[in-house]
Amino acid sequence: MSKSFDDCQVSIEVPIAWGEMDAFQHVNNVVYFRYFESARIAYFERVGVFELMEASGVGPILATTSCRFKAPLTYPDTVTVAACVESLESDRFTMRYFVKSAKSGRVAAEGEGLVVFYDYNNNCKHAIPTDIYGAITKVDVPQ
Repeated sequence: MSKSFDDCQVSIEVPIAWGEMDAFQHVNNVVYFRYFESARIAYFERVGVFELMEASGVGPILATTSCRFKAPLTYPDTVTVAACVESLESDRFTMRYFVKSAKSGRVAAEGEGLVVFYDYNNNCKHAIPTDIYGAITKVDVPQ
């Protein structure tokens, strides 16, 4: 069973900027990936990833990402972008993202990202440090 918008404990609000719309008069598809990134960073802040990276050189790297567009977004509007961890393994996790329009009340897009932990000093994959793994399980109960 996949997680839903309401399952996410981390979310941010983002006003849609006029310049995010494209020639088709809706928010350009690239912008959704920026929204996902901002929510992912908020999640990383919540679980202490940046402190770990500074101390050890070990941190996340995005391996894959995807988006399913469900409804167009337009200016003016504000979106709530939610992120949660759907599955957790020893060295990686899958994040789910949701972009919900304040104007319509609908989820306009859903996305997914595979995040792998990486040792940036030695250029190799790394196990998720115990503190981060534990913090993730306190924020989310991965399925």
